Amino acid sequence: MEVKSKYEVVGNNNIGKIGRTFLRVAIHFTLNLQSNSASQRSQSMSYKQVISAAERNKEPILQVLKNFLSPYIQATSKEDCIYHCLEISSGTGQHVAYFAPHFPSVVWQPSDVDMSSFCSISAYIQDAQVSNIKQPIYIDVSDEYTKWGGGGVIGKHSMDFILNINLLHISPFRCTEGLFHNTGQVLKHGGLLITYGPYAFHGKISPASNVRFNSMLQSQNPEWGLRDIDQLATLAASAGIHLLEVVPLPSNNHCLIWKKE
Repeated sequence: MEVKSKYEVVGNNNIGKIGRTFLRVAIHFTLNLQSNSASQRSQSMSYKQVISAAERNKEPILQVLKNFLSPYIQATSKEDCIYHCLEISSGTGQHVAYFAPHFPSVVWQPSDVDMSSFCSISAYIQDAQVSNIKQPIYIDVSDEYTKWGGGGVIGKHSMDFILNINLLHISPFRCTEGLFHNTGQVLKHGGLLITYGPYAFHGKISPASNVRFNSMLQSQNPEWGLRDIDQLATLAASAGIHLLEVVPLPSNNHCLIWKKE
């Protein structure tokens, strides 16, 4: 049996005490990190608003974006090239958080006129865990772009893409006018505007479900309603934009692909 000196025994006891103290501190620190992380996730979840329609349509819209944004990026790509997409009327933030991870070379700028939605947008951004989504800014699309985000945030010909989902039919017509007018100023030459929603085509609304939907909207607000594609094309032309393609999507909605001359 080995006999240890009193110095070795004391030293080993001290090491044991230090080790146990360090272990307690490490466990406490780890538990605090886990607790804080869980608390942040819980807080994020509490801020996130969910619209069922956005959950349903985000994947079909993503496929459209892949079909049109990706060729644009491939055709103009240079080493370390960064692109910019402005989302007008981001709502809850469900869409931008879903799209951004699929386009790492695109910096996404969400926005909304309703600042109470910013907490939800920021919560989705946090959960997306990507670095290419900026925090939301205030945009009233009927204002001049020079006032957007408080002024000086969005420059002329600064955007490669502008995305607008489900706004035109639930806002006054001045917002539709503002969208196309400002897009003509903000988009780069060759840039794309993508709008999504239900539309009238050449003076007619179909099917019957869209007719009923339009009537319901106008009963809520006479300034609301499905916009006619011909009327939109006229507004677009005055801003140097033309309709590139109409993409049918589920639930009688369409993506309209517009290109800046």
